Amino acid sequence: MTVRIGHHKFDDVNYDANGDVLYLSAGAPAEADAGDGTPEGHFVRFDEDGEVVGVTLVNARWLIDRDGKLTVTLPGEAATELDAEALAPALSSVGR
Repeated sequence: MTVRIGHHKFDDVNYDANGDVLYLSAGAPAEADAGDGTPEGHFVRFDEDGEVVGVTLVNARWLIDRDGKLTVTLPGEAATELDAEALAPALSSVGR
């Protein structure tokens, strides 16, 4: 499964249902060199070259249930809206 945010593709997806946190990584999760928060309260991880390698989406299911979408703004990009249909497979990826 792949989740796209802006021009970034995340192919390693894991959902923690207890914490309602969706972890997205480009490739296998690895130690990030740096990280930063988004305006929406999510977290973006960067490699040593400053490229986005992962995103942690906080309250993913709650936001989908409340708003019908989840908004993420990655550095240097416009806000991306992910709807329930786009995230349904990711939110069922518990324990992957």
